[in-house]
Amino acid sequence: MFYITSSDNVKIAVYNFDCGGAHTVFLIHGWPLSHKMYEYQIERLIACGYRVVTLDLRGFGNSDAPGCDYSFDRMAKDVYEIISALCLKDIMLVGFSMGGAIALRYMNLYRGYEVRQLILLAAAAPSWTQRPGYPYGFTRQYVDELIERVCTDRPKVAYEFSHDQLFASPQSKAAKDWFGDIALSASGIGTLKAAISLRDEDGRRDLAAVRVPTVIIHGAKDIVVSNDLVRIQHRGIRGSKLYTLENSGHGIIYDELDKFNRIFIDVIDGAY
Repeated sequence: MFYITSSDNVKIAVYNFDCGGAHTVFLIHGWPLSHKMYEYQIERLIACGYRVVTLDLRGFGNSDAPGCDYSFDRMAKDVYEIISALCLKDIMLVGFSMGGAIALRYMNLYRGYEVRQLILLAAAAPSWTQRPGYPYGFTRQYVDELIERVCTDRPKVAYEFSHDQLFASPQSKAAKDWFGDIALSASGIGTLKAAISLRDEDGRRDLAAVRVPTVIIHGAKDIVVSNDLVRIQHRGIRGSKLYTLENSGHGIIYDELDKFNRIFIDVIDGAY
């Protein structure tokens, strides 16, 4: 791990698994997790000959937790600054949940700079919250209540996310506890401010900005990101391909681990 200092003077933790792979996969985690959620993808990608770069988003994992600016624009800029600092070329950009929304914002703001292909994993996009003319996702009241619970009992929010909301297939208590620990490793301010961004950000314009081959992978039993949102992504991103894991929930990177990894690696291999 090392740090890259962002243009607004925030230290972002970066992880560069470079064993001489010719191609790079860049992973963006979701709320309220960290790069650790990709443990069982990172090792597979390295074994398949890829360089893997990932980060802890500001406020999460080992990154600094500033008091403000957790907008998708700012976090997409953090991604851009890492890609630029490491001189990454022709990358596969992968985003899970909120990380998928940030990846889409990156594609819009930076015109897909150095991205060869995009993979969206249970992406909380284009808008996680309902708004006028957009009756999809959660109600603002539901997200407001979630934000209030983050302010008053964040450990319970992390527990409910990891034990009740993440998985649709049976998982061990130890595995659920592990994801709960990752969620609790986030700062309180980062968890809160990123939840506010999830409530307020509208990324509908981001979909049409994608100009690279895109793959969407989603769990049919996901209760965090609805099937409606995935259909909107699929329609809005020209030429995108959709893979549905019928027995997975939101935590598709672990819920059906072997099946997900086979699809994931096949998609990445097919891009190069």
